[in-house]
Amino acid sequence: MKRILSLFLIFVSTLALAQRTNTRGYVTIELTPDHADWTYKTGENVQIQVTPKLHYMPMSNAQVHYTWGPEIRPAEEEKDLSVGKSGSISLKLRGSKVPGFKKLTVTTEYDGTKYTNTITIAFSPDRIEPTAVMPNDFLEFWNSEIKRARKTALEPLFTLHPERCTGTYDVYEVRFQNTKKGEYLYGALCTPKGVNPADTAATRKYPVMIIWPGAGVKPHPGLPDYFLEKGIMTLEMGIHGIPVMERQEWYTALGQSALAGYPNFGMDDRSTYYYKKVFTGTVRTVDMLCEMACVDTARIACFGGSQGGALSIVHAALDKRIQCTAVAYPAMCELAGEYRGRVGGWPHFWTGGKPDYKQLMKQDGYRSATAFEAIQEQRVQTLDYYDVVNFARLITCPVWFQIGFNDHVCCPTSTFSAYNVLTAEKELFTPLDCGHWQYPEHRQKRANWLIEHLLK
Repeated sequence: MKRILSLFLIFVSTLALAQRTNTRGYVTIELTPDHADWTYKTGENVQIQVTPKLHYMPMSNAQVHYTWGPEIRPAEEEKDLSVGKSGSISLKLRGSKVPGFKKLTVTTEYDGTKYTNTITIAFSPDRIEPTAVMPNDFLEFWNSEIKRARKTALEPLFTLHPERCTGTYDVYEVRFQNTKKGEYLYGALCTPKGVNPADTAATRKYPVMIIWPGAGVKPHPGLPDYFLEKGIMTLEMGIHGIPVMERQEWYTALGQSALAGYPNFGMDDRSTYYYKKVFTGTVRTVDMLCEMACVDTARIACFGGSQGGALSIVHAALDKRIQCTAVAYPAMCELAGEYRGRVGGWPHFWTGGKPDYKQLMKQDGYRSATAFEAIQEQRVQTLDYYDVVNFARLITCPVWFQIGFNDHVCCPTSTFSAYNVLTAEKELFTPLDCGHWQYPEHRQKRANWLIEHLLK
């Protein structure tokens, strides 16, 4: 009876996915630019039709408020107006003189509730150039750190979790040492049923898909769905040196205490920054895989979104054993972008631009603006060693790259800065309306690309 019920639930959920309904808000605001690809040349003005709708019909005489300006920066233009009897109005907006993006946000109110929609318009995005500076000893620094880390034995440990296994695959938590003794990395390894990763006598070898995580502190149960059916093992990695299969409350507590604000840890020096062991750990992860008899070491790929997209670029740059990589809205591009006068990517260290040192030095306890400025400049120099744009310059394997125009976390100006410097084989996917997320269809599209390139 339980089996019949399970099959029924699977059937119903599959049917629901096959017949997805486009859910909408009670009131929607349609924003329709006069360029279907949302892309204009620099200096070209923009025309956008604004249509508030109730029950799919235009709302006559609705009052709207709009702002227009660069991503996550103060608006350049702001107005209140009525859409008139027709329920629709055309806004004529000033374009951009420089390559980049501008955002239109429109708000209306109905029955005491406010409704908002946003559209982000591109201006010659293929001409966006990075502000990130490549240090002269960039690759020397990272090669040295990897060499130093490799002096530490991996000593991998694989722990089977029977409660997570299915009839087709097994789930192991893997642990290995990273840059020094007692400093570990953990991941969730999914293998075909019966494949023991610790078996040194294994004769059949499997490709591996490494999955790098988005930002935060959370469990990583493994994501085998798209790949195991193709004979590809998956390894979903954590970055914080903590087990990845505990209860959610455990991660929530750490995220609010010891690991709160971890992207800022040690930023004053390139040798102490939190992400040093994380970036080095990408290479150590493949070192660990290459010691497993069941791994096809010629077929290893990686992917991720946001922080995971950043780590996928870093990994492909530092480790030529990566055959291909797929990144979605990568974080950590243009880390000092705001400091240098342009929008940057997550974590947005200087969202207000370069600080007013004289104003801030008092509250931060510095005796002079010069001392405060010196600290900031040192942080900028540190971040250039960690800027994903600089890693993107070094990639030689094929790259699938997704950028959503409406992403206000990893702003498209920052991610295009990374995409444009790629000289490797690359494929750009731009679902225009996507913010910092993917549709299920896009995850499948990414998986198909990875499988095709990894198995060819």
